[in-house]
Amino acid sequence: MPHQFDFLVIGSGIAGLSYATKLAMHFENQDQAVRIGVITKVQADETNTKYAQGGIAAVWSEDDSFEKHIEDTMVAGDFLSDRHIVEIVVREAPQRIHELIDYGTRFDKEHGGDDYDLAKEGGHSDYRILHFKDITGAEIERALLEKAHSLKSIEIFTHFYAVELITRHHLGETVHRYDNNNQCYGAYVLNTQTGQVEKFLAKTTLLATGGIGNVYQNTTNPSIATGDGIAMAYRAKGICKDMEFIQFHPTALYEPGKKPNFLISEAVRGFGGVLKNMSGETFMENYDARLSLAPRDIVARAIDSEMKKTGDPHVFIDVTHCDYDRFVEHFPNITAYCRDHLGLDLRKDFIPVVPAQHYMCGGVRVNEFGQTNIHFLYAVGECACTGLHGANRLASNSLLEAVVFGHRAYLKTVENLGQSVIPDSIPDWNDAGTTHPEELILVTEIQRELEAIMSNYVGIVRSNRRLKRAMDRLELLYLEHEELYRQSKVSVRICELRNMIEIAYLVIKAAMSRRDNRGLHFNLDNVKTATVETE
Repeated sequence: MPHQFDFLVIGSGIAGLSYATKLAMHFENQDQAVRIGVITKVQADETNTKYAQGGIAAVWSEDDSFEKHIEDTMVAGDFLSDRHIVEIVVREAPQRIHELIDYGTRFDKEHGGDDYDLAKEGGHSDYRILHFKDITGAEIERALLEKAHSLKSIEIFTHFYAVELITRHHLGETVHRYDNNNQCYGAYVLNTQTGQVEKFLAKTTLLATGGIGNVYQNTTNPSIATGDGIAMAYRAKGICKDMEFIQFHPTALYEPGKKPNFLISEAVRGFGGVLKNMSGETFMENYDARLSLAPRDIVARAIDSEMKKTGDPHVFIDVTHCDYDRFVEHFPNITAYCRDHLGLDLRKDFIPVVPAQHYMCGGVRVNEFGQTNIHFLYAVGECACTGLHGANRLASNSLLEAVVFGHRAYLKTVENLGQSVIPDSIPDWNDAGTTHPEELILVTEIQRELEAIMSNYVGIVRSNRRLKRAMDRLELLYLEHEELYRQSKVSVRICELRNMIEIAYLVIKAAMSRRDNRGLHFNLDNVKTATVETE
């Protein structure tokens, strides 16, 4: 028997849980029984949200203003951000964060007072980052999961992996990407405990699947970040936008061969950390007047340039001049990790750092309520392209975007209640003629080559030649993997690799289409052109 829900949420980070919690509270307050399914491919708290260190941005003090936060976001996004969306997110931010606090989220306060200890990060003109030590995302995830578990309408399915969205295509109908005639009815989901693909039918479905980091060799994202939601939406004829804008965090800890990379939060530079090369010299003055607090795209390219000029494998962050006790108080996790894994004493040792893939600014195109071009399919969080980030995300705007759009998607879902009907004729998953592969070494080899292609040719600095080489090599990987996929029973590893190959295609195609250098996209051969959508 298929699982039948009123609302299906794919992903259990801040975006998915914000949406599910709001829905559950709404209907429980009305004594109305609904069924909300939340699926996550591993344990519920293993999300991109959990690994967000720095904090969540909002205008919180009287010295700050919405106008300043809006302008900072527009500047960071190289003015490709949708100003209407930026204004919505910035102005709704304080109320959404108050709700997180009401759910039990803790943020650090100043010594001996009730005022929050606001931090400042790169690209921000004022102190507006609420944080909890250097594990803000994990604290928000904890509070949201506790709230979700307290609501009887929410069922969380761990170790369930979404394989495909169910749309009109599965009813035998022909759908096109721009025809506005498609509809989502849920998803085919792999129960990883039984190996069976089950139908999770729903009147409304929300994608909250996080990022794409594992397409690259170096990433701060957890191993689950394989672009599943974006790839599923694209195959279902969803429109994807701004896929060329891949944010590389400038300062991931340099640990050769380790994946994911441990993140050295942007807040470390906001606290006073200074970037230096391996000779111990500062260099940011050669690239930007904001020095170590310049936006991430500028800092990442500056570090990349320094490493290429010198041939050095990394640069440093120097915090030896900072108040050590206060630093440990603000960054206990970073301090302990550097000490325990690299033997660093931050009172005298510099922190070795390199850029690593960190965030996808593009994704499934949505409107101001998180609606995609597929009816009754929403996308929120990193897998969505809302227009907030433009060509580059401002630090600590990601958790904010997720909670604001989780709320707005909830509002539109309630408004459209009762308009969706699930047909009786949706077929079961058909894997006739497939077998379990005897070995998965081919998956490992293809993934390793994919990571090399993306890191070498579609990284911080690109060129037309590099992009063409990447696309040519990717086509061979695609053909090789598609043959394996058609012959094999569904498995997480095979499906994740399929999704990552499709994500790589979307990134490369968007990068090849853009003819100007904006924000995170830097092509040595570029001239100016307009924004692009991916067919």
